[in-house]
Amino acid sequence: MDTDKEKNIFYLEELSDYEVADSDKDVRGWEVKDKDGRVVGEVDNMLVNKNTERVVYLDIEVDPSIIEANHKPYNIREKGGVHGFLNEDGENHLILPIGLAHLNLDNKIVSTDNINHDTFAETKRIKKGAPIDRDYEVIILDSYVRSDEAKNYPKYDQFYDNAAFEQH
Repeated sequence: MDTDKEKNIFYLEELSDYEVADSDKDVRGWEVKDKDGRVVGEVDNMLVNKNTERVVYLDIEVDPSIIEANHKPYNIREKGGVHGFLNEDGENHLILPIGLAHLNLDNKIVSTDNINHDTFAETKRIKKGAPIDRDYEVIILDSYVRSDEAKNYPKYDQFYDNAAFEQH
């Protein structure tokens, strides 16, 4: 895991000198729905890349239906002897790249056009406030943007030069 010196993803509430810009919306507390309109959870926090000074993820406290689905987390990288992931008790949060989220300002709802309930249920979860490292970020992207082979993502802040992080 990254050391604090190398850490560049922070929960908004960890950064006392940061606040949501007037041009952006503070979506904490907004309901999150999948592509079929099914409730996935509620935005609990936002994650900021300090180097680029922008929100890159929404931290979602998942709806009990996600946990009750009891799916094994998706892992394209488990081939070749790497062990699969498990979701453990107390892991009831997941992160959603900001570019995969659409904001319905009138109804205060966050939705996604391409992720269904099963995909959210198959995504590796974390505990509230858990530190986010690059390994978890890669797991999340692989889970949401599935392909037949594992992708090699760029290092450092170039990782966020990806459609999954482009705000709409």
